[in-house]
Amino acid sequence: MTKTLLSIGHGYSAQALAERLLPLGWQVIGTTRSDARAAEMARHGVEPLIWPGTPLPLDRATHLLTSVAPGAEGDPVLAAHGAQIAAATHLDWVGYLSTIGVYGDHNGGWVDEDTALTPGTARGRARVAAEAAWQEVTPARLHILRLAGIYGPGRGPFAKLRNGTAQRIIKPGQVFSRIHRDDIGAALLASIQSDKGSAVYNLCDDDPAPPQDVIAHAAELLGMTPPPEIAFEDADLSPMARSFYSESKRVRNDRIKRELGWQPHYPDYRTGLRAILDAEG
Repeated sequence: MTKTLLSIGHGYSAQALAERLLPLGWQVIGTTRSDARAAEMARHGVEPLIWPGTPLPLDRATHLLTSVAPGAEGDPVLAAHGAQIAAATHLDWVGYLSTIGVYGDHNGGWVDEDTALTPGTARGRARVAAEAAWQEVTPARLHILRLAGIYGPGRGPFAKLRNGTAQRIIKPGQVFSRIHRDDIGAALLASIQSDKGSAVYNLCDDDPAPPQDVIAHAAELLGMTPPPEIAFEDADLSPMARSFYSESKRVRNDRIKRELGWQPHYPDYRTGLRAILDAEG
């Protein structure tokens, strides 16, 4: 039987997995809301499906990945298809992309998968509820991957520096963990190919760092003068971006290394940014 991944909310991270599965002979079905995005997915070998609005072909899937964020009313995938998913006992694997926001603020301290979930934002609380809902509903082995801040080709500091919108924001003690898009794809493949039962994994690199250091290094790589330092209180940030600064923590990734044999190809932002720039030619 051909292995088939149904990727709900097939976006930036899920495409990194598809790029690994398709050469192995897998079929990948990806959902999107956009006709333009559907055409782009088809060009990359993914069978597009407009959703919501079209029934999910769970009967065709051997594996299921959901990247859809929960809202105030809960997880939209489970709200629409929870009973169908609960009955899908034929699935070999279910992956849920969550966020390290479930841990809340730890004043720059370290967290791992055994750390209590104390989210400080509405988004984080919604993620905790969604994780629990998927754990209750899913009949197959479920791997929850809590992602750090995602960067990679087309997503990162280079574009902001080039268009003049980058800010070198200073908030004393602030650190973020990050993960390169391609390391997400590799981790998801390792998760699928493992025989590990249901589990929760943090997915991040090995080098939590202050955000202003990342901007400064990216500017150095581009041969640009970094933007001036600006205090957090004076920074021009959207409410969502500002909320990210309300939480500071360092995230451990020991469990996924130990149990799935995964290692980040880009263990820190310096190697990741260098690779992005080199790939641009």
